[in-house]
Amino acid sequence: MAETQSAVTTRHNGARHEVKGNTVIADSVVSTIAGIAARDTGGVYAMGGGMSRTIGAVRDRVAGSEDPTRGVKVEVGEKQAAIDLEIVVEYGTPISQAAGDIRSNVSDAVQGMTGLEVVEANVNVLDVHIPGSDDDDEDADNSRVV
Repeated sequence: MAETQSAVTTRHNGARHEVKGNTVIADSVVSTIAGIAARDTGGVYAMGGGMSRTIGAVRDRVAGSEDPTRGVKVEVGEKQAAIDLEIVVEYGTPISQAAGDIRSNVSDAVQGMTGLEVVEANVNVLDVHIPGSDDDDEDADNSRVV
């Protein structure tokens, strides 16, 4: 967890008053921000490995929403964060360009929302998704209403 101390000067009834306090940011918050930023990057088909995606797909159907932390691992210190991302790219996507775009988007989002410096963003490309592959057919079969 990241913890920062801050002070803010406010005015109350014309008098200046300093308010001090701590802000604690849970690791799960950083994971969520990083996961959403990575998914919003062009060329990313899915996040996480095969088993994690399978379990996540079942969990998503039950919960009715996608887990934004799937495929994301973070190590958060007091002022810095290191992030590991597991992705599946769309076929035809230049992987090195997508990885750079992911690093940029994730770093910007995490730094902008938390103030943490992202010192490392590792992108592990696990697979390439081919449109019309068996995964699409299974998803279509599983989503039918009986």
